[in-house]
Amino acid sequence: MTATNLLEIKLARRESIPNADLELLRGLKRNERVVDAHEDLITEGDNPSAVTLILEGFACRYKLLPDGQRSIMAYLLPGDICDLHVALLGEMDHSIATLSECRVSRIDKTTVSELEERPHLRRALWLSQLVDHAISRQWIINLARRRGDKMIAHLMCEILSRLQAVGLAADDSFAFPVTQGELGDTLGVSTVHVNRMLAQLRNKGLIAQQGRNVQVLNFQNLSHYCDFDARYLHLEAGQ
Repeated sequence: MTATNLLEIKLARRESIPNADLELLRGLKRNERVVDAHEDLITEGDNPSAVTLILEGFACRYKLLPDGQRSIMAYLLPGDICDLHVALLGEMDHSIATLSECRVSRIDKTTVSELEERPHLRRALWLSQLVDHAISRQWIINLARRRGDKMIAHLMCEILSRLQAVGLAADDSFAFPVTQGELGDTLGVSTVHVNRMLAQLRNKGLIAQQGRNVQVLNFQNLSHYCDFDARYLHLEAGQ
């Protein structure tokens, strides 16, 4: 499986895409580059001129608060396009950064227009953006209503489901190159609290960790524990 096939797989799950359109998608690798971990791909205040496609690695959306604290608002995984219409903005209201080493591709405005001229691609990209909004809503519910360990459990179920959808997770285990500090910035809690919450999930026999890898020991039990329902990810056609 090549890196751009991840975008193909993601879009084709929800829409039948003609071969000619798939060839256009495969051309998106032309402007690829490798970016080190913890580097901004685009910074708040920038005047965006292109869209970024994540080919490999984890990235995130974040915003810095006046006191210097960081709030991570979304994880961007392989096959994800970072804001298809970002070039319409006068300036960015948040930043996008790598969490791990990433391979990315820049998509210029002309190419975005070419993608959206194809009806099947346009529909698939719209659906993808709607799923991004649905994920944001779930994150709001996480922060507002779920207990700390259940927030992490829900996040683990989501990341596993998203990676499985593009063939990047097997046997309910996956690479998770997110530090405890970054999890704290995601969930709005301290690193000490994150450490304690992860220990609770391990002690309950719900997850195991080895370095930067996470294994969900029983997906059904973990889903039940945190009330995870994958329907908001719309992983199947017609959902």
